[in-house]
Amino acid sequence: MKPFALWTAALAGLILVSCSQKPVIEITLSPEIIDQAQEGRLVLMFSLNQDQEPRFQIQDGPNTQIAFGMDVSDWVPGAPLKFDVESFGYPIKSIADLPKGTYQVQALLNRYETYHLADGRVLQLPPDQGEGQQWNLKPGNVYNTPVSVDWTGSGRYSLTLDQIIPPIEPPKDTKYIKHIKMRSELLSKFWGRDVYLGANVLLPEGFDEHPDARYPLMIYHGHFPFTFGGFKETPPDPNMKPEYSERFGIDGYNIMVEQEAYQQYLDWTKPNQPRYLVVEIQHPTPYYDDSYAVNSANQGPYGDAITYELIPHIEKMFRGIGAEWSRYLYGGSTGGWEALAALIKYPDQYGACFAACPDPIDFQAYTLVNLYQDKNAYFLDSPFKKTPRPAHRDHLGRVSSTLEETNHRELVLGSKSRSGQQWDIWEATYSPVGPDGYPARIWDKVTGEINPEVAAYWKENFDLGHILRRDWENGLGKQLAGKIHIYCGDMDNYYLNNAVYLVEDFLEKTKNPYYAGEVDYGDGAIHCWNGDQENPLYISRLRYNTMYVPKIMNIIKKSAPEGADLNSWVY
Repeated sequence: MKPFALWTAALAGLILVSCSQKPVIEITLSPEIIDQAQEGRLVLMFSLNQDQEPRFQIQDGPNTQIAFGMDVSDWVPGAPLKFDVESFGYPIKSIADLPKGTYQVQALLNRYETYHLADGRVLQLPPDQGEGQQWNLKPGNVYNTPVSVDWTGSGRYSLTLDQIIPPIEPPKDTKYIKHIKMRSELLSKFWGRDVYLGANVLLPEGFDEHPDARYPLMIYHGHFPFTFGGFKETPPDPNMKPEYSERFGIDGYNIMVEQEAYQQYLDWTKPNQPRYLVVEIQHPTPYYDDSYAVNSANQGPYGDAITYELIPHIEKMFRGIGAEWSRYLYGGSTGGWEALAALIKYPDQYGACFAACPDPIDFQAYTLVNLYQDKNAYFLDSPFKKTPRPAHRDHLGRVSSTLEETNHRELVLGSKSRSGQQWDIWEATYSPVGPDGYPARIWDKVTGEINPEVAAYWKENFDLGHILRRDWENGLGKQLAGKIHIYCGDMDNYYLNNAVYLVEDFLEKTKNPYYAGEVDYGDGAIHCWNGDQENPLYISRLRYNTMYVPKIMNIIKKSAPEGADLNSWVY
């Protein structure tokens, strides 16, 4: 059989049909797996690396492969769609500049649904399907098996999306770990459809044997947790094959993770220990794997829903004490920002926060951008040169990506702040509603030009450093004294330590009252150092659920009111 005949015989393959000056790429949704017209984001990917599917190789680092993205509307299954060859690409901006060569080619449709919000907005957004807003893993998204093609820069090609990502089986409860979901009245009203909040709850040893005990609540903030991690009732499999951790440069790190999880079980079940509930909350939105736990013009009243609906619901179900002095917030990165933000926004509801490597807590240092002084996010202000701002570094300061690159990757994955990625979720959380009903852009996604009006809105509503400075002497300081604990490595990969410096400078100058908390740094430590000066990060990052407990117990002794229950949960 001749090569041309081989191509045409592949039903799901990328097929060279003829030659033309510009490439024509036709993509078809298989009617065998999709029977209705679709809205969504179509991502077309080219990869030189055959070790993984292209959908798993679009990243910020130097090993990224190539992707182009376009919005689709009313795409009928079985009807070929011409991919717009003028679509924006990353890291190559134009298909016209794609070098000739042999590529693995794959396309994926991130499917949107129509949302009719209570305020009248009608939006097309990607709902979470239990995976935590991962475009390349989302159940229901469709794609093709990668095919090899000799790309010439011209010709006609066809591609059929005939694979669909299957649903995810929900996790099962155990003796210690319970999974709950509750309908949020506040969020359902905002979104115009039923919205549920979830949680993974770790029950204390002896929960059933001590029915009169009521427990403090440790609330762990972070990215979407499918189930409760870091807790395992059995030791590591002795036949487990050691795996190398590229992040930490350690062989057999998978075994270490399993051992730490088992050790936490052993510590959890020791006799004569303080007992408490640990809760990992689930609150994915159409924009990200979690809501950032605050009220937002674009995402709705997640702060109120978590604080006034979910937390009391959990305490009622599992006998929580249900008082300010018995609730504690902690987390790292996104969770670090959320822990501090929830404390600042709801100071009368929580006893303290422990915020590790938090996302930018002062927008004068929005990573390496001063939103109030800089004109462009991607490049240093200069009349004569264009110096790009870095986005990621290693512990020695070696840069692997720039702010322009990481934002352009997001733009390929989704327009209108819909990429499901980091910079877009900050925008969806902090921004006012834009003229088109979607989040107002903090900067032009292509050029990096900052919008000062949007920056001013961010400042007054979500710049935690500014809010502390603005409101400290108006009563907020009295509510927060002794409650703020922040930790960060001084070589944080994302330059998050810069904002921590600014907030620490203010906190250390506070009077009447003095903040009386803690800010600490890891010397040469990267993201996400969490305050452990004794152990390496690759170990301490596995101990979030226990490492702050001694400090929390000291706070409880000092802050619990007279007559508070300090005994039923110690056994």
